[in-house]
Amino acid sequence: MDIKKDIRFRVYVAFTCICLLGVAIVIKAAMIQVKEGPALKKMALEMYTRNAALPSERGNIYTEDGQLLCSSIPQFDIHVDFSVMSEKLFNENVDSLSKCLANLFHDASAAAYKQMLENEYKKGNRYFLLRKNLAYYDYQAVRSFPIFNRGKAYGGFIEDPREKRINPYGMLAYRTIGLWRENSQTIGLESRYDTLLKGADGNRVEQRATGNVWVPVEGSEVEAQNGKDIVTTLDVSIQDVAEHALMSVLEQYECLYGTAVVMEVQTGKVRALVNLGRQSDGSYWEDLNYALMPTEPGSTFKVNTLLALLNDKLITVDDNVNAEGGAIRFGNRVMKDSHLGLGVMPIWKAYAESSNAAMAKLAYTYYYKNPQKFVDHLKHEHLNEKTGIDLAGERTPVIKSPANTSWSATTLPWMATGYEVLITPLHTCMVYNAVANGGRMMKPYLVSAIKEYGKDVKTIQPTVLEEHIGDSSTIAQLRRCMDSVVTMGTAKSIKSPYYTMAGKTGTAQVADKGIAYTDGVYQGSFVGFFPADKPKYTIAVVIRTKRHSSVYYGGLIAAPVFRMIADRIFASSKGSWDGPLDSIARNAKDKVQGSVATGWSYNVLLNSMGLMNPGNIAERAMGQVKSDSSNNLRVTVRPAYEGIVPDVTGMGLKDAIYLLENQGMQVQLSGRGKVMSQSVPPGTKINKGQKQNITLQLS
Repeated sequence: MDIKKDIRFRVYVAFTCICLLGVAIVIKAAMIQVKEGPALKKMALEMYTRNAALPSERGNIYTEDGQLLCSSIPQFDIHVDFSVMSEKLFNENVDSLSKCLANLFHDASAAAYKQMLENEYKKGNRYFLLRKNLAYYDYQAVRSFPIFNRGKAYGGFIEDPREKRINPYGMLAYRTIGLWRENSQTIGLESRYDTLLKGADGNRVEQRATGNVWVPVEGSEVEAQNGKDIVTTLDVSIQDVAEHALMSVLEQYECLYGTAVVMEVQTGKVRALVNLGRQSDGSYWEDLNYALMPTEPGSTFKVNTLLALLNDKLITVDDNVNAEGGAIRFGNRVMKDSHLGLGVMPIWKAYAESSNAAMAKLAYTYYYKNPQKFVDHLKHEHLNEKTGIDLAGERTPVIKSPANTSWSATTLPWMATGYEVLITPLHTCMVYNAVANGGRMMKPYLVSAIKEYGKDVKTIQPTVLEEHIGDSSTIAQLRRCMDSVVTMGTAKSIKSPYYTMAGKTGTAQVADKGIAYTDGVYQGSFVGFFPADKPKYTIAVVIRTKRHSSVYYGGLIAAPVFRMIADRIFASSKGSWDGPLDSIARNAKDKVQGSVATGWSYNVLLNSMGLMNPGNIAERAMGQVKSDSSNNLRVTVRPAYEGIVPDVTGMGLKDAIYLLENQGMQVQLSGRGKVMSQSVPPGTKINKGQKQNITLQLS
């Protein structure tokens, strides 16, 4: 009896526990349903659905004449899921697939491919990497191969698309254009205009299907918005010329780095921006944007000193200044000229001879009682602020004021000669460009338009920073000084018989970035514009020498780069600056006869006369126009053939250089006037880089 009671008691207890446990489970389930249900449902849903990004296409970068500077091309990593392939499908098609892969890639035999595929199939590899960085046309071919043409669900074909950014011109303007790389630092225009270029990714919902394949859910797709294109002010031909000109001097003297800026005078458009730094192996690369790095400019800053003095009507450039032998003491320091012995002379000559002593004396004489007035002039020229060019990474210049603790009794005279100030080469170019532009200071800029599907959505107009940095008298006197630098001063070696130029040399000892003045590192500069009478372009060249270089003056290392760039721009202008032809004469009977010239020049000429090109002379062909007894124009055409030396006798210099250099020849000149002879005869096959000596003679 006691045993039965004990059993019943045990059963009761067990039943009660079971009931309580059941209640607890129900309560727990209810709690989970209420509190954690949504999260668990979401987790379950995520196991079977996902949001997939649809990448946008990054915009392109063009020049104003439509040349492509930067673009994106699709690339694909190809993976294979062997687990979804049926044995029948694989066995019947593996031979064909192996042959297709071998024929496309040419890196292994069909037998080797077959062995690899069979091995991976036996393993049941679900994510086998078949190929990386496959071009689009190869990707299209592979996806059409046997087995793979059954898609992801049955053929195991998995593509992983990615975007590759390319610069078709390689190093050309590399630092300016920039380079976009996924998950990497971006530079140049790619960085500055990233939000416009990248567009906006789309997305879609995908659902997991049999075989672990993700299938798009119909109607869930949100399309990507492709990036916009940007149009730069860069001119590929000018950029190329500037790069080669700068490179030639850097390599010759093993300089540390150099930069060259070519700016269009009236607009401020930057037509070329070159930055070349010496690498550890002795080569040069666009490694840093030196044009935007503030340094002590040296004597090119003397234009700012004259600007202040002339604007305040304290001097004229015909006034005399005494350089006192080229060594003048200010406080506890002596300002010296690079060449001693200069005495009393006109200020324009002191500028042409780049006398430090004279310029320091002028600034100290007129501004030592009120140096802030001198500093205010520099601020009026925007030298205390960034230029605002549309590139990331521009550094802030440094213009001292008397309120600075570092201001001393020698600061003013040293500032007058380009020391104790830090400005970028682009600032210097901007100031000289303003002088060339009649006193109007333009903001330098690199992007002229934003496009979407080939249509302008925004155009960027030139921006005037200052309508007048000086009155007409001031600007005229400054241009006289700059003319004298080239005609008889420190840059007379680059004077050209074919066009005029004006500017200023600069040579500064360097003490920055771990370099001391005693290390003998210099910065040679030349900044100027051409043609001097009707300026089209301003060019700034700044070169930093190696330690203890034997050649460092701006007139010797920077001015020749200016001349090379200007020469090529002038030659490639196709005669359009000084009239379409060198000469066109009308005789007593009103006959017209033009000199031999290119088709381009004749088109310009005839259009200016309101006439059509009667002979349809091709741009790179040659022709001569004459009028007959009935005053009808007749054209004699000289054809020009690719790879064959053209006959340029009788041509003007600009047309001759244009034709020869477009054929890849290096032209050397002697004499003045029209071409009388050429060293390599017409009709000869051209070897690229071949020299062609042409002799000119006045008619």
